[in-house]
Amino acid sequence: MRKRVAVLISGRGSNMMALVEAAKDPKYPAEIVLVLSNVPDAAGLDFARANGIATEVVDHRTFGKDRAGFEQELQRMLLAHRIEIVCLAGFMRILTADFVGQWQGRMLNIHPALLPQFKGLHTHRRALEAKVKQHGATVHFVVPEMDSGPIVAQEAVEVRPDDTEQTLAARVLDVEHRIYPLALKLLAEGRVFP
Repeated sequence: MRKRVAVLISGRGSNMMALVEAAKDPKYPAEIVLVLSNVPDAAGLDFARANGIATEVVDHRTFGKDRAGFEQELQRMLLAHRIEIVCLAGFMRILTADFVGQWQGRMLNIHPALLPQFKGLHTHRRALEAKVKQHGATVHFVVPEMDSGPIVAQEAVEVRPDDTEQTLAARVLDVEHRIYPLALKLLAEGRVFP
């Protein structure tokens, strides 16, 4: 039985697209059954619909400062679609410990850096400023502390002397699109644990 997966996005969802493409293989152990966004016009929603995947929107702005209410609605949608694994793919909301706890060991995130380096935003700029020799991407289990969960998959790219944020970001994105489907496969097969 393939695991039922929801991908949470806030934008174009290029990592969601990579997961959808991987899941088109009938032997892949996970099926993307829901793409959920907190942004009503997120570009990735059109891709999901074009690929026959259910979409839902929970606009965080309608909840104001009520994070619990926003997350209750997220949870209601995930349960309604019988989701077993949640993948965050450019989902630009910090989730509370309560919500994360409900999905412990069943929620993955992709981060454009070699964790534990460069947690948070602007990772490529910070990597260039720090003059690191290697940068990359990490898939990790989600825990309440941001970008701190156990690592499932990680791959490095060389930082070149002439790199800009854009050139480095493009190479890291290629890595992201490779390692996220791998990490989801490992989780869906029960081969990794937090």
